[in-house]
Amino acid sequence: MNLVDSHCHLDDEKFDADRDAVIGRARTAGVERMMAIGTGDGPPDLEAALRLARPHDFIYATVGVHPHDAAKATPGTFEKLSQLANEPKVLAIGEIGLDYHYDFSPRNVQHRIFARQLELAAAARKPIVIHTREAWADTLALVREHGLPFGGIMHCFTGGPKEAEEALDVGFHLSFGGILTFPKADDIREAAAGTPEDRLLIETDSPYLAPIPHRGKRNEPAFLVETARRLAQLRATPIENIAAITTQNFNRLFQLG
Repeated sequence: MNLVDSHCHLDDEKFDADRDAVIGRARTAGVERMMAIGTGDGPPDLEAALRLARPHDFIYATVGVHPHDAAKATPGTFEKLSQLANEPKVLAIGEIGLDYHYDFSPRNVQHRIFARQLELAAAARKPIVIHTREAWADTLALVREHGLPFGGIMHCFTGGPKEAEEALDVGFHLSFGGILTFPKADDIREAAAGTPEDRLLIETDSPYLAPIPHRGKRNEPAFLVETARRLAQLRATPIENIAAITTQNFNRLFQLG
């Protein structure tokens, strides 16, 4: 069984003490590939994920400015992102979007930086990875305005069937994480059960949001198996089938062999 963790923060300081062991456990658990998210602590450092991806042929990276860090972006940020987007290990621009829950950056600044990165992704011919929290309508409106020519991922999808339909209509893949296993996540489970097979992805968002039975602990890519198992139950299919289709979807979206 081969799985792909489509969203993990391997650069996080919570992994500093045992990062190599974490990566090893993921491989032992059947996680064939991992996409490390490159937002890190925000500009000026834009290579947090690339530093991890370069030494490993099974780890890929994204580059981008998280909405939390939008106020840190400068003209030089976008010049550097444009350069990094050409690196072979960079699969996507992300995670980018809007976050109205914390508002760590002013909303007008979030909008501007998000729009710039949508333009950058189109120019680089890369998919995008979306972070949206309490900003669903504005996030989709900006994506519709700029288009989604090379596809994208709604990371850690937490909406219900209505939001799933809206995102799918725009052209997104939906990535489901550990929240899928939480007791009160019925709307998310309904969305996951109804997502077309060719748009499904899974992720850990580690070190955050560990699935049951690891809830409350540090999450890590090896725990992806639990999310895959719950998704298989929801869709009444063997876990091996979930592994196969989500891996195939990831490889097709990012044009990997």
